[in-house]
Amino acid sequence: MDAFYANAELVRNPALRGLPVAVGGRRGMRPVPGQQFPTLAQYEGRGVLTTANYEARALGLHSAMPTMKAAKLAPHAILLPADFDWYKTLSRQFKAAVRELAPNIEDRGIDEIYIDLTEETGGNFDAAIELARQMKRAVTEATGGMTCSVGLSENKLTSKIASDLQKPDGLSVVKPGQFQEVIWPLSVGKINGVGPKAQEKLRALGVNTIAELAAQPVALLREGFGESCGLWMHESAHGVDRREVSLYSEPKSISRETTFESDMHVRRQRDQLTLVLVHLADKLARDLARKQRLAKTIGVKVRFADFKSLTRDVTSGEIVFSADDILSAARTCLKKIPFEEKGSHSTIRLLGIRASQLISPADAALKGQAQLFLDLEDAP
Repeated sequence: MDAFYANAELVRNPALRGLPVAVGGRRGMRPVPGQQFPTLAQYEGRGVLTTANYEARALGLHSAMPTMKAAKLAPHAILLPADFDWYKTLSRQFKAAVRELAPNIEDRGIDEIYIDLTEETGGNFDAAIELARQMKRAVTEATGGMTCSVGLSENKLTSKIASDLQKPDGLSVVKPGQFQEVIWPLSVGKINGVGPKAQEKLRALGVNTIAELAAQPVALLREGFGESCGLWMHESAHGVDRREVSLYSEPKSISRETTFESDMHVRRQRDQLTLVLVHLADKLARDLARKQRLAKTIGVKVRFADFKSLTRDVTSGEIVFSADDILSAARTCLKKIPFEEKGSHSTIRLLGIRASQLISPADAALKGQAQLFLDLEDAP
């Protein structure tokens, strides 16, 4: 989906169309007299942008940018708070529209999916192109005007790269035999999984494009990046991807965290932090209930004022699913973190809880606990 969160705001407020819009503000922000919407110029704090629409991106704004930096670049851009309940509603709508045309979908999050069209098209690319166009129209109709960009190829890796080539509202096709022509001239960073650090190491080898990566001996890549990663890079640069579209993705962990607008002192503001911890535990318990999962391990994450992060976890041997159990485990984890009375580790900017080693109620083979867990679904 194109600039999903920002465009979701445009669906319910068409007056925003054509204006630079960023998502990531605080709830309760009000426009100043004479303005219809709050702007970045009004923001004070240290949050980050969740996303920005294409008009805002033209001004230099992008996701994960510190909001105060964005305010300096584009003070008159509109800033809205994230409304994830609304975004999830539109996410369900666009995925349902696609499933009506092709049910073999791999869900990759709130705004992205892989789709296997082989059964519907018999592997014929011309038929697949027409079906992709139908999907784009169906998505726009189902979501009240939102657009998506599609990459169509013979595998997931190439399709992912292609989906970014003509944003927004694009359809990019890489037929068999076209990988070198279309993909090789692109930056190595276009390969999903080649991050900034890997790009820096590759630049040191004189490798900037995917074609240049393809020209590297696989032995050299293995030596520089490890056996498996080096081989993966070599194969990716040649368009090789053996992954199938996975119709079901098992969650490995579920987490909830919050970043504070200002640093919280671990002693003086302990009561406030306790309320935050209780709230996070409750949210995490509801997430587990919704996803029908139990947890064996609970962990906490703390980011201090100096941006150093520490994580601690506990595995008690008992199944965890209730908010009280999560809260108790989180408190045990916090006792393992070396807080200070003064200094950089006396104040924190982020607090989070994570549930991992997830299993289904059936796998737990604990009927009493499983029934209690299932009952949480109907909780208010």
